[in-house]
Amino acid sequence: MKVKYDAEADILIFVFREAFPANAISEPGGVIVSYDETEEPISIEFLNASKRQLLNPQELQLTITT
Repeated sequence: MKVKYDAEADILIFVFREAFPANAISEPGGVIVSYDETEEPISIEFLNASKRQLLNPQELQLTITT
């Protein structure tokens, strides 16, 4: 799994695996879930991540455990 942060767009993205997204569903609250051709989720995007207090871009240090 990868975690990416786009500071310009303020989007936090959790990528479960690299695959071509066949479909994406926008959930309430600014969450986008992308799915592959077999309808398995491949990523979740959180819009306005810093405003949701999901992270502080000035102190960006992510620890990922799988």
